[in-house]
Order: sequence, then C-alpha cells, then structure tokens
Amino acid sequence: MPILAAFMVPHPPLIIPDIGRGSEAEVQATIDSYHRIAKEIAALKPDTIIISSPHATLYYDYFHISPGNTAKGNFARFRAPNVSFTETYDTELTDEISRLAKDCKIPAGTRGELEPDLDHGTMVPLYFIRKYYKEGRIIRLGLSGLDYDAHYRLGKCIGSAVNNLGRRAVYVASGDLSHKLQKNGPYGFIKEGPEYDAKLMDVCARGALKELTAFDEEFCDTAAECGHRSFVIMAGALDGHDVKATVYSHEDVTGVGYGICSFYPADIPADSSVDA
Repeated sequence: MPILAAFMVPHPPLIIPDIGRGSEAEVQATIDSYHRIAKEIAALKPDTIIISSPHATLYYDYFHISPGNTAKGNFARFRAPNVSFTETYDTELTDEISRLAKDCKIPAGTRGELEPDLDHGTMVPLYFIRKYYKEGRIIRLGLSGLDYDAHYRLGKCIGSAVNNLGRRAVYVASGDLSHKLQKNGPYGFIKEGPEYDAKLMDVCARGALKELTAFDEEFCDTAAECGHRSFVIMAGALDGHDVKATVYSHEDVTGVGYGICSFYPADIPADSSVDA
C-alpha cells in the first residue's frame, strides 16, 4: 500500500496556546489549517505517522532515524513543560527503511543519536494530531547536509518500505519556509525570502513535487528556508504517484513563512482516503 497522504506543515512553538499565551492569534489561519489536517489524519487512521524534522539529530553526511521503542518530549525550553508527549516508534518500519537505504547506498540508519528527546519540529505537528488521533506509532527522522537528490532517494526508500510492510502510513514533512520575509521580523528581510515562498507554494499547489529537487541550493540558503530538505524527502516518498494537492494556508505575518498543504496519491483506493 502506498503512503495514504502527505502533509507539509510548519513548526512554530508560538501556535501552542501554552506558549503563545494569546499571541498565537496573529497566525490563526495556520492554526485553523493545522486542525484541518489533523482531522484528516485521524480519518485515515494510520498505523504509522512518519515525521521528518529539521530539528531532529542532523549530520552532514548521514540521515539519522530515531532508534528505540519509545520517546518522550515536552516544551520546557519554551516555558510550557506541562505540554508533553510519550510516543512509540515503529521499529519494524525503521529497520525496513534502514535496510532499503543501505541497499541503495544511502547513508541512513539509527546510529549516532545525539538527543533522544522529541524536538519541537516533531512535537508541534503531534500537538495537533494527538488532539484527534491517539493511535498509531511514529517514525522520526532528521535531515542531512547531503544534496536534494539524496533526500529524494531516501524518500523513495521510505515509500517502498511502507509498501513492503503493508503499513497504513501518512508522511508529515515539518519545516518552516523563509525566515527573511519582513523587515521587522526576527531575521530581517531579503528579496529572496518572498521569492522562495512564492516559488515553493506554486510548486506545492500544482503538486509538481519532483520540482523541489531542482531548486538552487544557494538560493534556498540565501532565503533562509528551514524545511526544504524535509519537503524533498516527502516528495520522494510519493514518487511514482500523481497527487491531488491542496494548499490550506500560507502566512508571513511574523517574518517567517508558514505553509500548510496536503498531498493525496491519486491512485489510492477510495476507501483508504478522505476528500481534501
């Protein structure tokens, strides 16, 4: 079975009410979209939720997949220790992804864990998902400094592993867009910032996900994007499938781009999906 659906989401801790304390209202469109995709995930009833996060363990030349059976995390570093998570990993799927990556000569696996606690790039999506869906194990994987093609090929391994094991799985690509969209934002403004966001959102709206691998890496770095490699892995996980793409929202009011989209394989059985 192919991946049931994939979702591009941001991870600003601001949108957690215990952290935002009222200021989250300035990005209400993002919050509303998050609730929508969380409900969609609940309707799909996945066995496994695969999350790629820029803030998980990262190496220049290696993709780290979190090992072990369980993991915990909370938002203590954002003054909200009461918002906490205990998650169970899908170890069988982790092993299958690692095996396929090795066969494809992609450096990936569970070695070298630096921080076992869940990171905020993983917990922000889970905050919304777990409001509507308590079931399902997770997979958490980090990005790398390798090129976009390597990220895409890892995604293809993930898609194949899901299919090999017959998992009902969804993919959640966590990542913010440009951090340089507003002069009064925390990172300032550069013209490449809005150019990146516009280009990225256009690609996503058209469902032309393979085009993500053709972005110029220097352009992406200048735009100070956060999640492009996460989105590229997602694209690879959907390789070989035409997708029905829906853009739910894009906001830049904080100076950082937050985009939320869904991607449903067009050839998935009707009773395995929900209308976007």
